[in-house]
Amino acid sequence: MFDVLEVGGRELLDRPYRERRAMLEDLFARDVLGAPFTLCPATTDRATALEWLDPAWGEVGIEGVVVKGSEQRYLPGRRAWIKVRSRTTAEGIIGAVTGRVESPSSLLLGRYDDAGRLRFLARTTSLAPGARRELVGRLRAAGVEHPWHGRKFSAGWDSSDELEHQPVWPELVAEFQGDTAVDEGRYRHPVRFVRIRAEMHPMQVPKFGEPD
Repeated sequence: MFDVLEVGGRELLDRPYRERRAMLEDLFARDVLGAPFTLCPATTDRATALEWLDPAWGEVGIEGVVVKGSEQRYLPGRRAWIKVRSRTTAEGIIGAVTGRVESPSSLLLGRYDDAGRLRFLARTTSLAPGARRELVGRLRAAGVEHPWHGRKFSAGWDSSDELEHQPVWPELVAEFQGDTAVDEGRYRHPVRFVRIRAEMHPMQVPKFGEPD
């Protein structure tokens, strides 16, 4: 928990965040609140906040930090705070695309595991026109022999909709930028395509689940 809006029947919406935070910490200190609730850490020290943005925290599910004004009142229905995501670059093998192979809309990236299976790693956001031009003529459609042929992927992390995709031969490596939220080896949110790593062989990409 990182905020409290009411204590003992007293509404706190108009109180500054520093007061609400102090009340929340007091509730935990007096064991009024406890498991399954957890007090989210907070700091006013810039160096500490930068440490929390270290990509290593992504391995335990920390996506970044939220910035709130200490004098800010609670504003229902408005996003009155800033979320700063920790981001890093990495590589994945292009295993499928959405849209047409000749001009893909997005890429589905994978990595090989210890058993030699191509595992789904991440999906990119919609490709910019320049990125699509970079891929023209470089992707080859694959058939039933592709490990992802007939495979169903979710259109989103919290979606039950299926993603229509076209498998391609896993012979190109893409560099991408993503936040550090990784669950069981997969990026939780879509990543951004950066460039093709033409000098890199797919077998040079770290294995699925390995750190970059």
